[in-house]
Amino acid sequence: MTPETAIATTLHPGDVAMGQQGDRLETLLGSCVAIVITDPRRTVGAMCHIVHSRAAPRNARATGVYAHVALDTMVGLLERRGITARLCEAYVYGGGNMFPQLEQGPSVGDDNADWALGALSALGIRVLAVDLGGAAYRRLSWTVGRGAPQVVTTAV
Repeated sequence: MTPETAIATTLHPGDVAMGQQGDRLETLLGSCVAIVITDPRRTVGAMCHIVHSRAAPRNARATGVYAHVALDTMVGLLERRGITARLCEAYVYGGGNMFPQLEQGPSVGDDNADWALGALSALGIRVLAVDLGGAAYRRLSWTVGRGAPQVVTTAV
């Protein structure tokens, strides 16, 4: 892939995207969680921006914002390329507490982060790195390839 053919995709809440080597995937996170999954050779990668980890309503498949829907979609995209999810590697980011002065105990961000790590473990996907929790926004960007995703954190 040449710089002229690379694609840049900005994910918004509930989005799922897939790219090939050289493509750029990016998003902005608060309490939401982004999961990045890539094959070990780093030739393709998928990212999702999870809004909720809690039980999905009946129309969740249409909205795509719920965690299990996003993760199922990512696994399906990888499988259509002949990539087995359990052989992939992942990065997990976000899950911040955006209202630390109001929330006592576990926050929505904590719930999202816990769900993501548990779901990846259940699928047998090895997590290479995490940047979760705290009272911060995260700007995440990743160019599909050998390097790890880049995160810029800004305190609430």
